[in-house]
Amino acid sequence: MSKQKKRDFHVVNHSVPRRDGRAKVTGKAAYVSDLKLIGMAYAKVLRSPYAHAKLVSIDTSRAASQPGVYCVITGNDLEGLDPYYGHAVKDHPLLAIEKVRYAGEPVAAVVAVDERAAFEALEYIDVRYEELKTVLTPQEAMAKDAPLLHEKKFEAGALRGFEGDVTAGRGTNLCQEHHIKWGDVEEAFKKAAAVIEGEYYFPMTYAYAMEAYVAIADVNDNGVTIYSSAQHPFMVRHDLKSVFNLAVSQVRLIVPFVGGGYGSKSYTKIEPLVAACSWKAKRPVKLQLTVEEAMLTTRSDDAYTWMRTAADANGKIIARQAKIYMNTGAYAENSPLVVEKSTNRCVGPYAIPNVQIDNYSFYTNTVPASSYRGFGCAQVTLPGESQIDELAAKIGMDPCEFRLANVAKPGQEFFPKMRPFDGTLKEDLAIAAKAIGWKEPLAKGRGRSVACSGSDAGAYPLTSTAVRVHADGSATIMTGSTELGQGSHTVIPQIAAEELGVPFE
Repeated sequence: MSKQKKRDFHVVNHSVPRRDGRAKVTGKAAYVSDLKLIGMAYAKVLRSPYAHAKLVSIDTSRAASQPGVYCVITGNDLEGLDPYYGHAVKDHPLLAIEKVRYAGEPVAAVVAVDERAAFEALEYIDVRYEELKTVLTPQEAMAKDAPLLHEKKFEAGALRGFEGDVTAGRGTNLCQEHHIKWGDVEEAFKKAAAVIEGEYYFPMTYAYAMEAYVAIADVNDNGVTIYSSAQHPFMVRHDLKSVFNLAVSQVRLIVPFVGGGYGSKSYTKIEPLVAACSWKAKRPVKLQLTVEEAMLTTRSDDAYTWMRTAADANGKIIARQAKIYMNTGAYAENSPLVVEKSTNRCVGPYAIPNVQIDNYSFYTNTVPASSYRGFGCAQVTLPGESQIDELAAKIGMDPCEFRLANVAKPGQEFFPKMRPFDGTLKEDLAIAAKAIGWKEPLAKGRGRSVACSGSDAGAYPLTSTAVRVHADGSATIMTGSTELGQGSHTVIPQIAAEELGVPFE
């Protein structure tokens, strides 16, 4: 975009005050933790000490009789509800049913007059377990003698963004798989001037946010109202609609200020559990997790990758092949979509004529894996870009020049049957290289590197924004974007003001 066109903007490309800035810096911003409803009770969760065990019995009678306790709820108390949820695969129970599948899985919840009473009552819940053999890695999960995490079949959730059938609960620990292939990979490797092959491991990580998971639920005859720090409120609403068998209009999800998300608050987390607590206690209930509990709720997929990449004598990448084994944890969560995204992103932003990627995710007795900052990208970019550097060195090319020679060009269909590449990555990469002084000598003890990744953009389900113009010329914007601190409550009004020709204020 030219400098002249930039100067023509009257709102966009101009610095404006953040709409939520004053409330945040003055301490007036209200987060879910700050909210209190009339008659609200508090919940605390009892978690499994075992990674895999049968629930032989649960006795809650002593806990229920403790001072200040309104009720105790377990997986045996969910009659009348659909006890399973999941936006990709409906395999996640509100509370453990029949057995636990990871250490830290919620087994029971106490609802009491305050957090202390609820916490102290947990000690009086008597649970008998029968410990089972565990599987902790994809390699263990795919072994012939591996114990099954899930014996029953599951149906797909509301998210239709991933391809293929639901494989969960069909006699193996395979959760999901995704494959892409074009060209003749084997022939390309035979003709290659240089080949790099290696095995890589990307560890599981937790997306730490200052605000741990927290939600307030009010379930009554009119429906369900939830206050939550959710990143995907409409997907959470759908899961709650399904759990309580309600119309969409009977479920209201309110997202106030959010204390960070980074993907960890994507989709449904603790909302069905706190709603079930409210349903059982017949009053509003708040559930606030500690950081330790949040780390027992979700994390990113760890991945084991075998990859090889080939180039010809002219420095052109001619083939890439990879096999990826991802650790989805005890429940599918977002892993089916992570599998698809990582498969596609394995190609990177490069025009490669011969590709074969096979990706599998497996259930294991670990914390369920979900989203984390560009999910599916880091797991495959690490091996992919490592091999790009090694290939460049092997054929004697500068690693930045090697990338410049191979990135997809504008309008190029580098992914068969997909929308052609619409970026100017070659120019962007050249600008970035110049900005970091790529060609300049380095001082002693200093280093620099460059890496690229590709993203298969898309929205599932499709999103939209509606603008309502009022009689006085002002406008209301209705959008599904959640404000996580990134400034969407400021930027979206900027765009609308620019398009409508009205003042930002």
